[in-house]
Amino acid sequence: MNEADTPILWLGIVASGLYHGINPGMGWPLAVAAGLMEKSPRALISALLPLSIGHLLAMLLVLLPFALLIALVEWQRPIQAGASLLVITFGLARLVSPRHPRALARIPPTQLGLWSFAVAIAHGAGLMILPLYLGLCLPSGIHDGHEAAAGVVNQNLAMALLVALVHTAAMITAGGCLAWLVYRYLGVRYVARSWFNLETVWAMSLVLVGAIALAINLADWH
Repeated sequence: MNEADTPILWLGIVASGLYHGINPGMGWPLAVAAGLMEKSPRALISALLPLSIGHLLAMLLVLLPFALLIALVEWQRPIQAGASLLVITFGLARLVSPRHPRALARIPPTQLGLWSFAVAIAHGAGLMILPLYLGLCLPSGIHDGHEAAAGVVNQNLAMALLVALVHTAAMITAGGCLAWLVYRYLGVRYVARSWFNLETVWAMSLVLVGAIALAINLADWH
């Protein structure tokens, strides 16, 4: 990917954050529940903080290792291709077996941060933005030396943090607005009547993102 693709990549990161935010599986119904139980909009807003922190940490857990690997210039293309294949494989696995790990049910609803982190990992939320992040990473030159390579690693680590922050901000904004809309105007009954399952759509989205990234990578490779 070249510099001309940068705005598209950032748009994809924001769009994926909005997409994650409106997905009930990422936790906004828990924020609604917190507000209703305490009969306070402050409780709803307070619940959004641990949900966003958990999601952010899940993003970083996926992105940071690749920030280090991508500095291996002779392996950059294989790493990018491998990341795309990883996303596709995970998406196909979610299509075949959409059930959540049993461990998620053991996390108390009061531990919103831990729950958000575990759910994001289980859904492969970080994997969805991985190809976008890799497209923003700086390549390192073969003969640049250790100091230059270290500088590239530091910049890619900073980029990982920025990508995770922007994505999470979009996610919590979308989820928070939807939670407030349900809490203040629509009510829980509306949610129950209009509930829709995004598991299949989510899995297909992973496959699609991975396939597009792989196609672009192979096109640039040749």
